[in-house]
Amino acid sequence: MVKVVIIGSGNVAQHLIAAFQNAPNSGTEIKLVQVYSRQIATVSHLVELAKITTEWDALMEADLYIIAVSDDAISLVDAALPFKNRLVVHTSGSVPLNALNDENRKGVFYPLQTFTKNKAVDFRTIPICLESENATDFQLLNKVAKSISDSIFAINSQQRKALHVAAVFVNNFTNHLYQIGEEICQDHQVPFDILKPLITETANKIMVLSPQDAQTGPAKRADAVTIEAHEAFLSNENHLNIYKILTQSIQHNGK
Repeated sequence: MVKVVIIGSGNVAQHLIAAFQNAPNSGTEIKLVQVYSRQIATVSHLVELAKITTEWDALMEADLYIIAVSDDAISLVDAALPFKNRLVVHTSGSVPLNALNDENRKGVFYPLQTFTKNKAVDFRTIPICLESENATDFQLLNKVAKSISDSIFAINSQQRKALHVAAVFVNNFTNHLYQIGEEICQDHQVPFDILKPLITETANKIMVLSPQDAQTGPAKRADAVTIEAHEAFLSNENHLNIYKILTQSIQHNGK
């Protein structure tokens, strides 16, 4: 049996706790034995009280310790661990493996997904990107990852950084564009819901087409008349600047 300890209580930590608790082989092959949280109440709805600790010195012996905290807190948490030569991993997309100290064996256990508290996700569909210093530790990480996901990848720190940057474009920036679209609708008393089928269809298309092949719109068509009309319509300077930058990017990509 592989014993796992999760350190943290934020979005990623809570979803990992739920995933391990709900895994088909939970308690047999892979077992979540403990959760460290500064406040018990934060995770008490996910795991029994006996498995929660608020003290570093009370951390149980385990095969794997998963640090699931904010990027800027990883080194502080790592330095507080009261043991040596155990396998310690973080869940960050942008922090390199070597950011962990040399007191323990290092690794990365990065689930590439956007997480929101109290919103359930199907963890089996979430890609988990793994990295370790040696093959033995990778085999253990792979076994643990497969217990909660069907999508596992060996990704080094540089590749993971590239994935994280790409994720900002396809997730965070795209969501911000949704917000701008909603603001434009609100300014002109148009329901944003009218756009939701379009959003869904666009997302579905890239499941079968490359983003370049799926691209449509006035910039793709080099429709100068429509582009000029849109730019004249946009009174918000920030919206206008973003429109121009993205239009130029699409046109440049088509050359």
